[in-house]
This record gives sequence, structure tokens and C-alpha cells, in this order.
Amino acid sequence: MFRSRSLTSRLLGILAAVGLAVGLSLQAAPQAAAASLTQITNFGTNPTGLQMHLYVPNNVKANPPILLALHGCQGTGPYMYSSTDFASLADRYGFLVIYPSTNPSGSCWDVSSDQASTRNGGSDPVGLMSMITYTEQHYGGNANAVYVTGESSGGMMTNIMLADYPDVFKAGAAFMGVPYHCFYTGSVRGWNGPCAQGQVSMTPRQWGGLVRGAYPGYTGPRPRVQLWHGTADTILSHNNLGEEIKQWTDVLGVSQTPSATDTPSANWNRTRYNNSAGTTQVEAYSIAGAGHQLPVQGTAMAATAVHFMGLDAGSSGGGTTGALRAVAAGKCLTDASTAPGTQQQIYGCNGGANQTWTRTASNQLTVTVGGSTLCLDANEHGTTAGTKAIVWSCNGQPNQQWQLNPNGTVTGVQSGLCLDVAGLATADGTPVQLWTCSGGSNQQWTLG
Repeated sequence: MFRSRSLTSRLLGILAAVGLAVGLSLQAAPQAAAASLTQITNFGTNPTGLQMHLYVPNNVKANPPILLALHGCQGTGPYMYSSTDFASLADRYGFLVIYPSTNPSGSCWDVSSDQASTRNGGSDPVGLMSMITYTEQHYGGNANAVYVTGESSGGMMTNIMLADYPDVFKAGAAFMGVPYHCFYTGSVRGWNGPCAQGQVSMTPRQWGGLVRGAYPGYTGPRPRVQLWHGTADTILSHNNLGEEIKQWTDVLGVSQTPSATDTPSANWNRTRYNNSAGTTQVEAYSIAGAGHQLPVQGTAMAATAVHFMGLDAGSSGGGTTGALRAVAAGKCLTDASTAPGTQQQIYGCNGGANQTWTRTASNQLTVTVGGSTLCLDANEHGTTAGTKAIVWSCNGQPNQQWQLNPNGTVTGVQSGLCLDVAGLATADGTPVQLWTCSGGSNQQWTLG
């Protein structure tokens, strides 16, 4: 999607199609070249003639999770592939990414018709489901780990897919979307101006009832939902974020009052809505000053969505556990003592408990030794280069929250500084600190 244009012009400009990066005509069950985008044809029932591209990373897992990534108006699957970070995240975590394209090329998704608003009703959702089934059958995709994300019209379709197929998706992340059924017109690819302008408001129960009506009689578990919107979005009003929150908190049976509110990164205002077990069911990000341009490539937005969905761990819980390895040194972040306040160091990786870190759903990095769990912490809430990276009793504060970024850096939410092996050293016992992000190899880490 060319994010600088209006969505209305995108609809009017459908005939000015954005060319697809079309591969050769392939036979059934083609073997996608590793770490390449491969077009697949004849993937199953496809009433609207959608096109399918699949990304298979070099280090694809056995029985890998599947992410359906949906472009916006005037976009294509290959454009979504090249303009977002989901493929590089697939390289890190070994999941598959389906990049569909609308027909006609460059058009918006059908999020307005009766067919699209009903499970197995026809139109685009049926073709998208065929892509998922094909990927499960021919690429070993895990039917119990299917996720969806999308931007703009693709964010709207994310909400459609979560409503139509709650038994298929474990979680989804909608960027710049609108509530399910908000864009309804009764016609295929219709335009709903009041919804786009943020003029449609309903009660949570009304919004939730529309979702429940997409698959009447369904009583099983519902997918967790993450929502994103910029406050300066002039294409799809930011008001839609609040309506989406109403809808999905009602569907998932959690309070409309946030369980937690914080600012995990500059201008990111996050609200989380947890169930009685403390698991986040709905997570919303209001990005101050942002227009119709999410997710911004090169930021932690896509990685944050991947983490919420659990694709960085291969589980819906969103956690990752393993060694935090300093790439340049080839050594592991090590808690040399169980005493709070101990500065962290690198040592040769040995698989010990003091080298086993867990990234929690709250973006903490925890280590458990002898039954005691401590959090990686910026010493004394420091925000200057040279602040020690220590362990401390977990308290949920911003100096204990960390972003694992697509470029391999680990940044402190409070400070924005990078986790850094001091002096580019590689010896056992080298201290780890926070430092201005430089792109240096001593600031590259892998977890898992």
C-alpha cells in the first residue's frame, strides 16, 4: 500500500494497478526456494481470483506456524513482503508467511459484502482460507498455529478473518483497521464513508454481537487481538481504534477498563485488557502523531505484533525462553550471581539456568536461578550511555522492559539505548551495559 495516498483515491485508482512480482506458472505443490518469495497457483477454491505468494525462510521450523499478511489498497503481496519486516522476522523465528494479492491487482479487500461477513460465505475470505489450507497440506504448516495481520484494508480484513474463522486463528494484529462489519455496505468492495471518518459508534455488546453473528452458534475459544492506529490518521479515523477495543473486549469477555496502561516506546500509548488469569486478550497501541503509515518498517512495530501473536516462540502465549547470545562474541548473557544489583556479563554458553532468559508478555527478560526469578534492569533507571545492565526484583517498571528488534538489537523501553557488550570485547566476564545504538556487532543478540 502506498501509504501517502488517500484510501478513497485507492479505490478510484484500482484500474491503475500496481504490478505484481509474478513468478513462473507453477505446478501443484511447488517447492519454494528457501528465503525467497514464491508464487503458488491452483491452491484451492478461489472465488475472487486472488493471487498467492509464500515466503519460506532458510531456517524454517518443523511444523512451522503460519502468518497471513494482508496488504492495503493499491498494494500487493510482493509489496507487503518488501515494505514490512515480517519476512525478516520469519528469518529469525522460522515461521511461514503467506502474502496474498487482491484481484484486480492493487484493489482493496472485500470487507463490505454479505459474503465476506459470513463464515464460508464466499468472496476473498474463502480464497484466503484456501491458501492457509494449502500451506498446511503442502508445506507442513501447523494448523494449530495460524495467525493474521494486515494494514489499512488488510487491517479491516484481519478483523473479518478473526470473526469469520475464530477456530482457525490463534491471534491477530490489525494495523489501521476498523471494527468487523463497520465497513459493511452490502456490496463487494463498497465504500463506507461514515466508518472511514470514525462516525460509527456502537456499544460493546452491539459490536460484539456482529462478530458472533459471523459464525452463529460457535462457542469455542476466540483469538487474541492486537490493534494499532495513529492519532493523526486522516484516511481511517483514529476513532475506529476505540470502537475496535469495544468490540474485541466484548467478544473476549474482558473489561473495557484497561488492566494496564503504559508507554513502551516513545509516542506509543499502550492499553492491555487481561482475563482473570492475567493473560492479555486485547492489546491496543495508539501512536501519537502517526498518520496512515503503520507498521513503520525498521521500527519494532512488526516485531511487537509477532511477539504478541507468539510467533517468536512458536506458541500462542507470546513467551520466548533460551540463551541470549551476543552475536559478535559468540557468548551468552550470564547472571554471575543471584544477588539483585549484579551487573550482567558474557560467558561461554553452557545451557545453565543462569544463562536461560525468558521474554515475558510484559516485555521483561527474566532469569530464574535456585527458584528465584529476577529481571534484567537498567540500573537506577539510568538513561545515559554506560548505565549498567543488572538484575533486580521484577517490578514491571519501564526500566525492566525491553524491545527485541528485527535488526537484532535489544533496546530499553525507558531509555531507547541498546544492550551493549562493553568495549567490543569478547572475553569471558566482559560486562554488559546500555549504550547509544550504533549498529555495531557488539549490540547484536539472538534469543532462543
